[in-house]
Amino acid sequence: MKHKFAAQLYTLRNELEQDFFGTLREVKKMGWAGVQISGLRGYKAEDIAAVLKETGLGTAGVHISFDRITNDQAEVLREADLFGTKDLIVPSLPEAMRNEAGYRSFRAALNDISRKLAPQGYRISYHNHAFEFDTTVDGVSALEYLLAPTADNALLAEVDVYWVKKGGQDPLAFIAPYANRMPVIHLKDMTNDDRRTFAEIGTGSIDFAPILTWGERSGIEWYAVEQDVCPGNPMDSLQISLTNLHKLADQLVGK
Repeated sequence: MKHKFAAQLYTLRNELEQDFFGTLREVKKMGWAGVQISGLRGYKAEDIAAVLKETGLGTAGVHISFDRITNDQAEVLREADLFGTKDLIVPSLPEAMRNEAGYRSFRAALNDISRKLAPQGYRISYHNHAFEFDTTVDGVSALEYLLAPTADNALLAEVDVYWVKKGGQDPLAFIAPYANRMPVIHLKDMTNDDRRTFAEIGTGSIDFAPILTWGERSGIEWYAVEQDVCPGNPMDSLQISLTNLHKLADQLVGK
């Protein structure tokens, strides 16, 4: 399981701006198996790919905006190939589309792209926040509509368990329908207080043991850890999360 733990690089966005390559080396030294890329921060994809190869870090997919995957597809695929991944993940829905008609259009567009790219091995997933629970489409939340596990829907899931809990749902129950339809899952903890804000894995209110157990039975290829805001140095937060995940993994293997 430990070979599936990846750091979502949005957590380290400020560090990457200063030194993308040095930050990748520090992430590898910390013990992460991979990273999930979320923007190149002005660096060349070829140079980032070279450091990934040097360090042996895997790539747990790339977060690509809806605009880029629609209008800059050739470059997106070139970058993904350089990084050694086939997972293209749209990290959010444009604000103007956050209504019933917008969700329908969004799902249709990503299905078209997915079907076009599937023969080349690429997979398109969607990463949620909590706002998708504010809209209903066909009698279910917009998120459930987008990720419907049906044969006619080619859009895969990248469920963020923090945002599911923030939206009032139980993360473990929510992910159940997406077995073998979620190559990457986002792990993020929530503080045990009224703020309900971001926390290091294992320090908050989300129970990750059953989520990891489910993931190992349900086709999860990468567990990507993201902490949007950290109380101090993001590197320290990622270290706490990884240490706690490793402990959990050891406990689960021992059962």
